[in-house]
Amino acid sequence: MKLGVVGLPNVGKSTLFNAITQAGAEAANYPFCTIEPNVGVVSVPDTRLDVLGKMYNTKKITPAFLEFVDIAGLVKGASKGEGLGNKFLSHIREVDAIVHVVRCFDDQNIIHVDGSVDPKRDIEIIDLELILSDIESVTKRIEKNEKHVKAGDKKYVAENELLKRVLAHLESGKSIRSMLLKPEESAAVETFFLLTSKPVIYCANISENEIGSENAHVKTVREIAEKEGSEVIVICAKIEEELTKLDEEMRKEFQSELGLDESGLDAVIVAGYRLLGLISYLTAGEKEVRAWTIEKGTKAPAAAGKIHTDFEKGFIRAEIVSYDDLISAGSMAAAKEKGKVRLEGKEYVMQDGDVVLFRFNV
Repeated sequence: MKLGVVGLPNVGKSTLFNAITQAGAEAANYPFCTIEPNVGVVSVPDTRLDVLGKMYNTKKITPAFLEFVDIAGLVKGASKGEGLGNKFLSHIREVDAIVHVVRCFDDQNIIHVDGSVDPKRDIEIIDLELILSDIESVTKRIEKNEKHVKAGDKKYVAENELLKRVLAHLESGKSIRSMLLKPEESAAVETFFLLTSKPVIYCANISENEIGSENAHVKTVREIAEKEGSEVIVICAKIEEELTKLDEEMRKEFQSELGLDESGLDAVIVAGYRLLGLISYLTAGEKEVRAWTIEKGTKAPAAAGKIHTDFEKGFIRAEIVSYDDLISAGSMAAAKEKGKVRLEGKEYVMQDGDVVLFRFNV
């Protein structure tokens, strides 16, 4: 699962990505490795792991991970190949969701590519290029389908009707994620692989002296996000980059001085995990406490398969206790005595925070 970090020049996109990649420093407590020059893997913050680690006196803690991709910059005309447009669009196609960094601070020393700070205009520039690219893709698909429709192939009729509705929506200047669709229509639209159907988190990047408050620029971003059902995370990318250079104790002290309960980087990672429809189930023991990533709605056998394919093939049952019940009981033995540990079968849908022991036949 990949999140693409996008934004116009000088909005703080690279600074935020630098914060994400620098979070790999051991002292920063964000395990990280570089896959490619522009791809970083970061751990998903989860305090439950540390609590379970102490309960089991574990030797190793392994969190869930997410990939972030630093996508090439964009200029007007990207959909026509201007600037790094083709590279930008191809990278967008490869990610599952978008982290759109929007400049919400004024600074005369940092020149805006369009001469002034205007979040609405900046968002529209990127949206327009993605919409124009989608219009081109949908138009080509309609033209291709028309040949099958004329040949009497009825299965293309319904698809073409949906495509024409999608095209009309795009031509009105709106992204597909804002389009009202029935569940079966949404499933069909997913097969079109449209750029504007990808979910978005807006990162409103503010200045250091505005931390803890919201300026007019941030409010503008919130209004836009609300209309399309997207989430907004307010960050100061410069501060986030500085925080990753500190050890854990100093970072907490600095955050406290700034009045921050959590880092903006943590908020972005957790929001991204949620945006992708992901949850974590947990396994715990003396050797390792680990978070396993699954999609929401995953049943127990498929979840077991994340550990090993043999677990899914030979699945018998799962012994499950919710994290909250386990912590409340104080130990697995106490949780069993209180009847909080359940035996679940093949149809059980996994829940976030389930602490699990899978039983299986080899």
